[in-house]
Parts: sequence; structure tokens; C-alpha cells
Amino acid sequence: MFLTSDVQILVFRSSVFFKCLVKVNSLILYSLFFILTIMNFKKIVGIDLGTDTIQVYLKGAGIVIDEASIVAFNNRTNRIIAVGTEAKKMMSRTPTHITALHPVAHGILADFDMAKEMIQRLLKNKSLPWSWVTEVVLGVPTNLTEVERKSFEDLVQEAGAGKVYLVEQPLLAALGSGLDIYQPTAYLVVDMGAGTTDMAIVAMNGIVVSRRLKVGGNYLNNEIIKAVREELKLHIGEPTAEEIRIAVASAIPQSERLEITVRGRDVSTGLPKEIIVKDAQVRIWIARSLKFVTESIKDLIEETPAELVGDVYKNGIYMCGGGSLLRGIDSLIEKEIGVSVRVVEDPLRCVARGAGMITDHLEMYHQILNTFSSPGFGGKKG
Repeated sequence: MFLTSDVQILVFRSSVFFKCLVKVNSLILYSLFFILTIMNFKKIVGIDLGTDTIQVYLKGAGIVIDEASIVAFNNRTNRIIAVGTEAKKMMSRTPTHITALHPVAHGILADFDMAKEMIQRLLKNKSLPWSWVTEVVLGVPTNLTEVERKSFEDLVQEAGAGKVYLVEQPLLAALGSGLDIYQPTAYLVVDMGAGTTDMAIVAMNGIVVSRRLKVGGNYLNNEIIKAVREELKLHIGEPTAEEIRIAVASAIPQSERLEITVRGRDVSTGLPKEIIVKDAQVRIWIARSLKFVTESIKDLIEETPAELVGDVYKNGIYMCGGGSLLRGIDSLIEKEIGVSVRVVEDPLRCVARGAGMITDHLEMYHQILNTFSSPGFGGKKG
């Protein structure tokens, strides 16, 4: 009787143990299911890695990151102290042991390690959900060499991406402008950014001829810095030059006269000084650079097959990028080329929008992924 009672107790305890074990396992399974439901297995993002800004488009959500493409790091400790907008505030205002720089210059990687750190931090940004796998559609300049393309691919993979799709920026700009690149007609797209001006004839989901010029917003800033120093005898930095360009610069005379007050260091005395800069002065300073852009567009059209030139005349020229916001740039190009010029809607985000269209419909646009125009045929660097 005693033995039977012990067996009954043992059986009871065993049943209780197994019931608890089942409940624990169920709890674990429910927890795992909950974790997997809130975490994405894979996310796809589109990146416009520009000289001045970097924009990230998340599939299904739109542009979630829009930051300055600048990194600030401590030379003594070799540690990054700021990325993006916070680093931009330090430009030309840092002590000797801190350097703020653009990891991308003239469309190519100027500092691979800094660029990698910047992208790593952005991919871990709270605006992007965590996922097991990350795929990236990356916009790159036209006419890159095989080595330059490989460096961009390695950059994003080392920053944490599992798969990278490279697409030339004029194609993304055409998509972001709402152009149907699959139609048998040609469009001339001019993307005037901070570091470069990319121009290309786009037709049948590819680039027919293209050019990349090392003339952009930053180049115009340097022309302003040099002119202010030589003509007005004042030392200014890049942020002040950018303020002048945005506030008063124009490609052609405007109905309203513009001027801006700037401060800097007097060339002769080395003391602080304040001067007024007028729009007419800035227009003269940047005229030669804009002339180079218009002449390059003419050269590009001369290299284009005759039938496609007819399409360009009919469809017009589409401009995007920050440079397209320069007052009167569209009128100047239209006057010089004789073709209507349209500045696309929200030109600063045009390339990122195009990358986003591909991330949202990856299978639809698979034909234009990782296909490039050759630098030796129909493509030139300026």
C-alpha cells in the first residue's frame, strides 16, 4: 500500500512536471513567433551616396534618412565623433586635432574607411528596422572603371549589406523624374550635384552616351572663395561660400537685385571684416563654369545618334540635383542649346526616388541592375 502511494505521488509529480514543460515550451515558441513577426527577415533599401548628401529609401516607407555626407573624426584617437548633419556643423570650425571631410568627392570614394563607417552608422539608424539580411540598390556615377565599381560594391558589403545592386545615377534620375525609360524614345537627363554633373542620353532602359564633369555645387563654391579673396580681399570658408551661392547666385540676370552680407578675415590686416556681395558679382565669378557645362551638353548631343537627337528636341532636357536650383540655370541652357529645359519636381531627391522605385519593384527593373555604360564607348569624364 505504501509503495502504491509513492508510485502515485511520483506519477502525479511527473505529470505536473511535463505539463509545466509543455507550457514553458509553448511560451518559448510564442516568444519566438512574436520576435520573428516584429523583425524583418530581409529589408531592401536604395541609397543615393552623393558628395554633399546621402539619402536612404526604405522599401515601402519612402526616404527615411536624408543626412549630410560628411564625417568628423579625431586625429589623435582615430575615432569618429560625428556623422551627417552634426558633422556638417563642424566644417571649417574644428580645432587642429578634429577633421571634417567628405568621404565621397567628385562622385568617387575619397576615403574608403570613412565612407564605410558612415554607411554602417546609417544602416543602424533607428529609422531603419532591424533585419537578418539587407539588400542595397546603390546609385553610382556614369563611366566608372571596373576598379571603381568594385570599390563601391565592396564598400556597401563591408558596411553590412548582403547583396548590392549598382545602378548609374542618370537612370535613377530618369526614373525619379517619372520618365518611362522602357519606351523607344530618348531623354536627356542632367544631374547637377555637389561634386559632379552627370549627363546622359537615356533610351530603352539603358544609357546611350554619357558624360561626367567635375563641376558641381562645391566647384562653384571654390570659385566664389577664390574670387572673394582676390577681388574683395577677404578670406572665407566653404560654408560661407555656399551661403553666398544659395542666397544670391544666378546664371542669368534676375528681375530682383540680390545681395548678402558676409564676414571673414581681411587679407591685408588679418582682422575680422564685413562686406556686401551682390548677385551681379557672383554671376561673373561662376559664368565660366556654367559655360563649361553648356558646352559639354552640346558635345554630348553631337555624339548622339541623329534619331535620338530628334527625340531630345521633342522631349526636352530634364534637370535634377541641387545645381538645378541655381536661379536661371534652366533658361541659360535652353538659350544655349535651343531645347526646352524642365527642372523636375523635388530635384534634390530625384535619384533617391528612382532608387526607391527599384527597391519597391525589384523584379520589374532587374534588367537595369548592374549594367553600365563603358568609359571607352560613348562615355567621357570631364
